[in-house]
Amino acid sequence: MNFHEVRFPANLSFGSVGGPERRTDIVTLVNGYEERNTPWAHSRRRYDAGVGMRSLDDVETLIAFFEARQGQMYGFRWKDWSDYKSSLASVEVKFDDQVIASGDGVESRFPLIKTYRSGQFSYARPIAKPVLGSVRVGIDQDEMKEGVDYTVDPATGLVSFVTPPTEGSVIRAGFEFDVPVRFDTDRIQTSVASFRAGDVPNVPVVEVRV
Repeated sequence: MNFHEVRFPANLSFGSVGGPERRTDIVTLVNGYEERNTPWAHSRRRYDAGVGMRSLDDVETLIAFFEARQGQMYGFRWKDWSDYKSSLASVEVKFDDQVIASGDGVESRFPLIKTYRSGQFSYARPIAKPVLGSVRVGIDQDEMKEGVDYTVDPATGLVSFVTPPTEGSVIRAGFEFDVPVRFDTDRIQTSVASFRAGDVPNVPVVEVRV
């Protein structure tokens, strides 16, 4: 896949507008009831990178990043300031933030996930782009040591244990993560005069599946 393992400048994504979207097909029956279905197992996020522009230097940085990605050609990492941790934003990441799997004594590789809960319902989101050096992993109540007990692939989000966790053990993880995205346009239009007056370019960014 055409993807660059580089993050969009975090100071420019701060203040951006965006979030998750779903696709729901709704059919209204003749009796007034509805049938609802979705072809998407996972939500897709969209952002506007232009909102974070605060100076002409920021615009120049944006254009350089856009040109290096060749518009929509290459994906990149994006920090979603509203949702970038396995824990609450105000809390430090801990190894037991999320339960990501159960051991079976055979499997040694596990993907990172973040689970969102509301009442008795939940959604497990795959995390494919963890931030290098931020991942902490544990088994049951014991934290493991990276490089000794396990390794993490920051390009895929896979945790690989040296020894497969025992059957029935609870595998936990805490981490920071980025969203894999691409520009959703092949054109950026800027105006020096209008920017100084408070106008900013519209630069749509959309999540990609990896």
